[in-house]
Amino acid sequence: MKNMTTFITATGVIGLILTASLVMGDDDKYERNERDEGFLSQLFSKKTDVAPVKNAVYKEECGSCHFAYQPGLLPARSWKKMMGDLENHFDENAELDKDTQIALTKYLVENAADDANYKRSRRIMNSLSKNDTPLRITETPYFIRKHDEIPKRMVQDNPKLGSFSKCAACHVNAEKGSYEEDDVRIPGIGKWDD
Repeated sequence: MKNMTTFITATGVIGLILTASLVMGDDDKYERNERDEGFLSQLFSKKTDVAPVKNAVYKEECGSCHFAYQPGLLPARSWKKMMGDLENHFDENAELDKDTQIALTKYLVENAADDANYKRSRRIMNSLSKNDTPLRITETPYFIRKHDEIPKRMVQDNPKLGSFSKCAACHVNAEKGSYEEDDVRIPGIGKWDD
């Protein structure tokens, strides 16, 4: 009898976990509930959205001019294209010495969204067609959809912000790789609540 009770309890727990993994998926067309995400890790831990930047040279070289965007926010093809034309980097000359450029390109490509095991990285990739090579994170369909409810006046016309590209200005945990909606604070406006 004890073995039967243990079996029924274990079956119930497994059923509960499987049910929870099915309902946790977002019905959004860009946010597929992918099996490789691991339903147990979804249930029992809060994982960052993208891998945080851990490359000191990247933080120093790129982060000295703008937010050091995590490699998992764009596909490898985008990083290759961007790093291949640094003399025309968004109307600025951001050229690096050859060895640094090669090392940073390698870091960005190896940690790009293509093979990342982080939910936002996968969702960004799911929003792109195979031929899309965005050079701006703000151009990805995923980004556009996630920010479409925010009035442009709150960002582009906001003297404390001015652009959607300043991730860390609103996403208070962006440097840690977390872009959760609950953590959004728009400068001069406050907590975002859609």
